[in-house]
Amino acid sequence: MNPVEQLLEVMAALRNPERGCPWDLEQTYASLAPHTLEEAYEVAEAAEAGDLGELREELGDLLFQVVFYARIAEEADEFTFADVAAAIVEKLVRRHPHVFGEAVVADAAEQTEAWEAHKAAERQRKAADRGTEHLHSLLDGVSLALPALTRARKLQSRAARAGFDWPDIDGVFRKLDEEIRELREARAGADGPERVEAELGDLLFTCVNLARHAGVDPERALRAANHRFSSRFRYMEARLAAEGTAPEQAGPERLERLWAAAKDRLG
Repeated sequence: MNPVEQLLEVMAALRNPERGCPWDLEQTYASLAPHTLEEAYEVAEAAEAGDLGELREELGDLLFQVVFYARIAEEADEFTFADVAAAIVEKLVRRHPHVFGEAVVADAAEQTEAWEAHKAAERQRKAADRGTEHLHSLLDGVSLALPALTRARKLQSRAARAGFDWPDIDGVFRKLDEEIRELREARAGADGPERVEAELGDLLFTCVNLARHAGVDPERALRAANHRFSSRFRYMEARLAAEGTAPEQAGPERLERLWAAAKDRLG
């Protein structure tokens, strides 16, 4: 028995109505969703850190999520893990005619365009199969469940394919200045917190556009910024602890000096 077969047997045992795990038996597609997102982020963290041992373990956790969904579906006679594997094999072959067929692409950029064209055609076919009267949109298929920064980048990229985009990054910088001004006006006005929230959302959306034009993944950039902030703040805490001082006792000027020292030391 190979490891994949063993994993499927372990999953079946966990879901056994008589002898299975009570927690596993309670799970549904919806209840698993937050755990799946968490596992995916842990895979990303290990990959970005270059920790291959951790990456192998986290990939196993993510694979278990796939097996879990498939097991619930199999119990309902909907589909099996083998069906999931077969579907992705068929999709990958279909979307790579330059590898499995006669098509030719010049480079990765051309392949990306071809990939998006295949996906767009698939979305249109699915809509036709459902008999839906929904007007086809370039924005179809951008999941609502994506992190907001990632979804914003995908929406902007789709719109850019129709020519709805700035010709260069200078236009995005000008838009950023405009959004900052509008946010200041909202803060100074009497429109209430809803206007401030809307203007702040527009500002963040423009920041994502700036990242896209700069060739930067905004989600990854913010994760890196979070890491830098955490490292620097912990450095400050350690320095203060060595002096027997809590951060809230240090005062703004002392904290600012320590922050500058942390930036010099840690980058």
